[in-house]
Amino acid sequence: MDEIDRTLIALLQADATRPYAALGLAVGLSGAAAHDRVRKLRERGVIRSTTIDVDPHAAGRGVLAFVLIEANEWMGDTTTAAALRAIPQIQEAHITAGAASVLTKIRTSTTEELQAVLKQIFAVPGVTGTQTIVALETFFERPVSVRPYDR
Repeated sequence: MDEIDRTLIALLQADATRPYAALGLAVGLSGAAAHDRVRKLRERGVIRSTTIDVDPHAAGRGVLAFVLIEANEWMGDTTTAAALRAIPQIQEAHITAGAASVLTKIRTSTTEELQAVLKQIFAVPGVTGTQTIVALETFFERPVSVRPYDR
């Protein structure tokens, strides 16, 4: 990935509806060449999807919780992944090192809905406990950066 690819990705992260002609102009390429670069980034899996950013509060999903899942067996298998993926309120699930086996990010409308999700998590084979952290406010969220971090 070169600097042109990085710039194209940054431009698309800011506005995924930007026309290829505008992308090309911004990086010194034709619209067709910019389109070809973006196509290749998709084919290589660098760009996984093109989507929109929805405000969770406006969409009625204002409760944000991070839940650590404790287990008495290995949770890094496809069965566990499928069981967690089947719970639509779980936005992310990560296998972790340490006392907990899985970390999830959950968005719900109410704390009562969050409680119902926790009950569903407890029904997953091997789950022995959870630790839930409810976020009161989000300072910021950012997309993955393709540029080196300044130190």
